[in-house]
Amino acid sequence: MLKGIAFSLLASCLFGYIYYFSVLLLPLKGEDILGYRVIFTIPFSLLAVFLFKQKYMLVSHLKRIQSNPSLILAFMLNSAIIGFEMWLFLWAPSHGYALSVSLGYLLLPLLMVLVGKLFFKEHISKLKFIAIIFATLGVAINILITGGLSWASLAVGAYAIYFVIRKWFKIADIASFAIEISLLLPLAIFFAYQVDIQQIQVVNPNILGLLLLLGLLSGTAFIFYIAASNILPINLLGLLGYVEPFMMIFVAFIVGERISTETYPLFICLLFSMLLLIFDGVINLKKANKLNKEILN
Repeated sequence: MLKGIAFSLLASCLFGYIYYFSVLLLPLKGEDILGYRVIFTIPFSLLAVFLFKQKYMLVSHLKRIQSNPSLILAFMLNSAIIGFEMWLFLWAPSHGYALSVSLGYLLLPLLMVLVGKLFFKEHISKLKFIAIIFATLGVAINILITGGLSWASLAVGAYAIYFVIRKWFKIADIASFAIEISLLLPLAIFFAYQVDIQQIQVVNPNILGLLLLLGLLSGTAFIFYIAASNILPINLLGLLGYVEPFMMIFVAFIVGERISTETYPLFICLLFSMLLLIFDGVINLKKANKLNKEILN
């Protein structure tokens, strides 16, 4: 259990650092960094398939695509979504949108609860319902004060579509991710090929070493997260997942962004909602542990 918690926290810390890392890669643009990150991530995703004994799932998905070619459209749409979200994640910190994207990641767990209820009739506990009410209140106040949410905050919500597709088509596993990220390879090569790396080195002499480090950080974070998901109960894994958005907010402060007074109500409501979700997760985890002990006894 402790090993799984350590893996999850390390993964969140590494993903949080990658959020900041794009600032060190200037003057590369978001799509340039995306190209290199995808190229470096693919070997790690394939390694994870074999390391965590998911080869049979990879073969199974490929056979499903062969027998039902339209399934590739689901993989392609998910590939496009993760490609866009990876680009946004890398682009935001160096373009003044770090807090906006962090806000989107704070909203995402609540959006996922709603999506689960609407599409899969999942149960919403009282605490989750109250959390959604507070988040909705925060968004409503923000719209009244500022006129709406940032497009970058809203764009993170596309991840909800991604997870719906994964669950709907039963492609929610490591092997599926390996296929999705591999489908981005032609675009990644195109982006990377457009970069005049010698010109970039004039401005940033350490760029090659930093790009290699980006690949190592991305791959290591991915492996740590998968390892944690294989060890920890899903409730505990979900709770630890809240570490990353708070890391992202911290990074936003480091790069010089500040929360405006107009968005205070929204952040306060969202933070309270997150605390309710965490509390709900702790209660469910305790119930699950109690049930397991009763079964063992």
